Order: sequence, then structure tokens, then C-alpha cells
Amino acid sequence: MIEGIIPALITPFSSNTSRDIDLDGLRANIESLIAAGVHGIVPCGSTGESATLSFKEHEQIIEAAVDCVNGRVPVIAGTGSNNTQEALRFTKAAKDSGVDAVLVISPYYNKPNRSGLIKHYTAIADCDVPVVLYNVPSRTGQNVLPDVVAELAKHPSIIGIKEASGDISQISRIIEITQDEDFILLSGDDGMTLPIMAVGGSGVISVAANVVPREMVEFYTALKKEDYVLARQIHFKLSPIFSAMFIETNPVPVKYAVGRLGYAAGPVRLPLDDASPATREQIDKVILP
Repeated sequence: MIEGIIPALITPFSSNTSRDIDLDGLRANIESLIAAGVHGIVPCGSTGESATLSFKEHEQIIEAAVDCVNGRVPVIAGTGSNNTQEALRFTKAAKDSGVDAVLVISPYYNKPNRSGLIKHYTAIADCDVPVVLYNVPSRTGQNVLPDVVAELAKHPSIIGIKEASGDISQISRIIEITQDEDFILLSGDDGMTLPIMAVGGSGVISVAANVVPREMVEFYTALKKEDYVLARQIHFKLSPIFSAMFIETNPVPVKYAVGRLGYAAGPVRLPLDDASPATREQIDKVILP
């Protein structure tokens, strides 16, 4: 079952000019997160700088993650693209690597019409691997509306959605109209986890869990028990970290934070650039004792 605190992994890079992927660092980070009690991982998502990874690097990262996890928690690999054939290629390769599911962002830049969006996702779901849709209008320029989600939820391989629209009314509506399907909704925004789980969400694909995994697991446990007094306390305690992770474009802040805490991170790849001195100062204030 896919639920709970699921970190969207950063991709550690070396500090050399080519920014080579650091697979040993990736494995060490995964081990640390599993030891902290997380309920799954997402390699090669937007937090993992998937847009700057080659196909070979995608394969290497996903294979390393699956091998490292060895069945202990679900691996949900990012395989989306605005090119359907490319998304199919990523998805088939991830399936062959043994992932538990794939996370597929809606096509960015293209802005497909309703029928195109449904055909895109159906083609990917027909690969016979569990698919989690990903709606993040701030990245894609297009909102996947509840009626489209409800239609896609009827496909037996489409098992859920990561929702990062920030619209709790839309999120509530999706949960309401997919109740008859075997379908989950995961928060795509750490700061929205409390209200989303209160209306029936199943957890969060989290940026902050790279930095405070144990605290995020405690947060989820309180929400799962419907202990909203404790959940609110944890939410407000972690809110400064939630905000700090988006001072600049994700994953610039979280990569700095992970590295500052002594874990494998390295620089980001262009066209992103490393965190500014002001950003570093703000992040240090909320993550360091």
C-alpha cells in the first residue's frame, strides 16, 4: 500500500564540472531515510532534478534505489515527460527495474486538451504498472481537473494522484468522486498535508522529509490517529521548514539543507544554480540547533 511519508529524493551530484551522479551518496541517503521510518521513496521526481537527467542516469538511479530498498518500502519512480513516447520509455524501463509504481507529471508546456491528457495517461497506464498521477499547475501551466482525474481513476493501473494544486476544494472533490475506485490522494505540498489528510488523503510525497524525516513520520502518525491537537502542534513546529524549502526553486533549498546536515547532496545542475547567501542564512536558522 502506498501511503504515509514518502520523500521525494534529491539526486546527489559530485562537485566536478560534469556534476556526475553520486550513487553511493544516494544509497546512503535512502538508508538514512528508511532508518527514520519513512513509508516509501520517490527517485527521479522534480526534486531529483529529473529534467536534467539523461535516460541512462534515470535508469541508474532507479535501479540503484530499487536495489538499495530491497522491498522494505515502495519505490515510486518519476517517469513523466511532456513527450508521451519518452514517458513510455521511462515507464517501461522503471517497470523492468522492479519499481512498485510510477509517478507521472501531467505534460508541461504542451497544455494538452482533455482527450489528449486522457490518452497520454492511458497509454502509460497500459504498460501494466501502477501509476500515480501528478498535478502541479505551478510547474506545468495546466490544472488537471477533478472530472479528468475521476475518469482516469477508472483505469485499473491508475491508483492515485499526487495533488499540488494548493486548492483544498478541488482536492476534497477528487477524494469525494473517486471513493468508489481503488484510488488514493497524496499531498504534493508539505504545508497542505494536515488539511488534505483531514479530508481523506493518504499521506504526502514530501520535500521536507529529506531534512526532518522522523518529525514528518511523527506528524503522519498523529494524523493517521486523528489526533489533530498533536498534528497541529507538529504542523506549526515544522511550518518554517516547509516554507524554507521553497524560498528558491525546488530543489535548490533542500539540496543545500541536506548537505548542511551532513548528507550526500552536492550542487544542483544548470539551469538551476546553488542557493544564494541570503537563502542559506534563512535555511540555517530553521534547520540548525
